[in-house]
Amino acid sequence: MISARAGTLRISFTLLCSWIFRIWGGRRPKSKRNLLLLFTACVLYGIFIVSKVVYLWPHQGDEKNPPRNRALGDASTKPPQAHLQHGNFYMVSELSEGGVPSTLPAATLKPNVVYITLRSKRSKPANIRGTVKPKKRRKYAAQVQFEHSQGILQQGFNKQMDQQRLGEGEGDATAARDGAVILLAVPRGKTSAHQSNIRIYSDSAPPWFSAEDIRAMKFLADCKIKRVKQVPASHGDLILFENPSKKRPFSLAPTSACQGICGLIKRPLDMSEVFAFHLDRILGINRTLPSVSRKFEFVQDGLPCPVILWDSSLSPADNTTQSSTRMKWSTYQQILKQNCWLNGKVPKAESGCTQIHHHEWSKMALFDFLLQVYTRLDRNCCGFRPRKEDICVLQGLNLKCNDPGNIDLTHIMQRRDDPRHLVFISNKGFFDRSEDNLDFKLLDGIREFPESAVSILKSHRLREKLLQSFFLDTVFWESQRGRQGIEKLIDVIERRAKILLTYINAHGIKVIPMND
Repeated sequence: MISARAGTLRISFTLLCSWIFRIWGGRRPKSKRNLLLLFTACVLYGIFIVSKVVYLWPHQGDEKNPPRNRALGDASTKPPQAHLQHGNFYMVSELSEGGVPSTLPAATLKPNVVYITLRSKRSKPANIRGTVKPKKRRKYAAQVQFEHSQGILQQGFNKQMDQQRLGEGEGDATAARDGAVILLAVPRGKTSAHQSNIRIYSDSAPPWFSAEDIRAMKFLADCKIKRVKQVPASHGDLILFENPSKKRPFSLAPTSACQGICGLIKRPLDMSEVFAFHLDRILGINRTLPSVSRKFEFVQDGLPCPVILWDSSLSPADNTTQSSTRMKWSTYQQILKQNCWLNGKVPKAESGCTQIHHHEWSKMALFDFLLQVYTRLDRNCCGFRPRKEDICVLQGLNLKCNDPGNIDLTHIMQRRDDPRHLVFISNKGFFDRSEDNLDFKLLDGIREFPESAVSILKSHRLREKLLQSFFLDTVFWESQRGRQGIEKLIDVIERRAKILLTYINAHGIKVIPMND
């Protein structure tokens, strides 16, 4: 094949030279010098043409199997690959076999570089996995009130306890079926022998957690459950487990419901309670109760549930609003103007102040805005567009917004021995609410924010701290599909933080130390 092509090339070259000679002969050159120059030029031109054609032709006779550096269809040759990544651009270069540059001359080593600009991701609201009620599984429709039918829950627990009793030969699994709260007991204060679900790989835990926080988290995550007891509750079905050991590492007084250290198990739909606890500690607010994620085989097919430390010093004086101090929106706004207990000043009797310190409302408003917890300050959903599945719509509360001053605040809780400070309970946040539907009513009347929390929002280190904090809770980390899922939740909080900082600047709100 190559020889035939070479012969054709020679014939073409001969014809070309003959044509040139005829033309030159017609002019009848006067000297042989001109003829020699013409012949030399013709030969050099021919050599140049031949070298170009031969270089471009394949060096093997079989065209069905071309060289690897020329054919992208060969199985051993890799297509163009993403070689470098920088910022929002990918540099894609064509590499030789094995991913390393071929040994061609320097002039041919320039890669075929293509820059691809990544499309900006559309800002989508995030969801904590487990907070959205499944639609396909009918079983959960009957579990909105957390296993309202006690039979399924009790049967599953008794079966598990029977298996443990046969294997270990200790403890009883008797259970009372009265009331709506289930108390799970841990005999002799022992914890399970398996590895803790709270992982701390460094010498110490993150500095925003106290030693008592870590003890509480380990207890909630690892204690072994042996016995079930039910006690009444005012709202839905709650589950408690207890450590009746005489050794009490926490400063919590025993009650009729809990003689030892207890943990409250909430529904899988309330997983944002765990996120709220970590965010509260990082911001330095320290008003939530310790919370972890844990799986129970006898609760909703072993789905991860939030488990919260039971504080017996919290007893609501009003069961309707689940508050230790009943208060309406108009009274709340009047109290904000009075600066109650600010700088140690005792308020006058006619001021209408409660025992709650003025700075507590600023901390609550900031915390609730970032998580969009509306059930405390905006129970009737008057400050945003609620969805059909929101409690305020299901109960028809959103229809009462025409008289906002008469709306009750809920979950305003204080400890009996510390009435100056609030305790944040029922911290169910909403991550699927878009930025154009945030509840700014939560910020009404607030004129100061805590410096420690705002400085963290400005420091651009909130993401780093949250990732480090959530890594401690193995079950929560895995339930959100690891870092990728948790990053989406942090994206939502960071965007809301930017909006809050803009709001602070636009309204001239003060940022002051709040160490009360």
